[in-house]
Amino acid sequence: MAVTIKELSAACGLSISTVSKALNGYPDVSAETREQVRSVAAKMGYRPSAIARGLKLGRTYNLGVLYSDDLEGSGFMHSYFAPVLESFKNEAEQRGYDITFITHHSGRNRMTYLEHCLYRNVDGVCIVCSHDYDDPEVLQLIGGPLPLVTIDHLFHNHTCIQSENSQGMTDLTHHVLAAGHRRIALVHGPACSVTNIRLTSFLRAMEDAGVPVPDEYLIESPYHDPSATYTAVEKLLKVNPRPTCIIMPDDYAALGGMQAIQAAGLTIPDDISIAGFDGVRLLQMCRPKLTTVAQNTSRIGQEAARQLVHLIEAPRTTLSQIITIPCELIEGETVRRL
Repeated sequence: MAVTIKELSAACGLSISTVSKALNGYPDVSAETREQVRSVAAKMGYRPSAIARGLKLGRTYNLGVLYSDDLEGSGFMHSYFAPVLESFKNEAEQRGYDITFITHHSGRNRMTYLEHCLYRNVDGVCIVCSHDYDDPEVLQLIGGPLPLVTIDHLFHNHTCIQSENSQGMTDLTHHVLAAGHRRIALVHGPACSVTNIRLTSFLRAMEDAGVPVPDEYLIESPYHDPSATYTAVEKLLKVNPRPTCIIMPDDYAALGGMQAIQAAGLTIPDDISIAGFDGVRLLQMCRPKLTTVAQNTSRIGQEAARQLVHLIEAPRTTLSQIITIPCELIEGETVRRL
């Protein structure tokens, strides 16, 4: 049978209250007493009850994660969101929380996202990715009673963790301009807050440099979709005059752009230069090494978990805020100096 805290307190010759405080690191218990209690607990094989702890504190120590990748279909192998999720999970576990992924289903029963959260009794929710942020069920979750943070998408009165996309795109554009390029095209993602920031930052940097951007140099293409980027780059290669550099929506999508360039009998960067966005480690092992902007996925996931736990544990001292994580330009080898 499992050892109870009552049996542990009797073995230590201390009150249940003192033993509980010692196990939970309360400052009003001496270091000597804490060490004594933990030593006896280890010898007796005592394990605290998560259920009892949750009932006492009114928490389940369970975080809900909404990650919906229905459109791209890459799931937990997504080159950007996978490391974000891993970092979020690691930080949550270090803080004593488990993870539940929020879906529409529990067995054969269909639920809204909010209903699933309430059914699983999660303490809070992180929206990592949704294929449709205007989905009524996502908006229901946003307007619900649970503490909530988002990644890469801003909702009013909710904490959002995002990369410094403006700084990243500005640095990348300046790098391409400094290499002597003036005919620079941008394959950008569909309309969303991240896309809007990157597109505006690109156009502003070009305008500040006095370099015009023809409309045909701007093409929309889905994120994380090499086949769509292949088609977009095919179109750009037919524009006259042809761009000397093409900035892709993300590193993984850039693979399609590379294939289109090679299929046209051109080489990178001798005939045409390219750049990505994300800093995917695997693509940094390819040659030529991709010029890109690295997003700090480790810090993004870690900060999201920290902020969500703080919202849960200290709601009265926590304000909603936008937290931006700096990006890093990786110069690579795919932007030729003219």
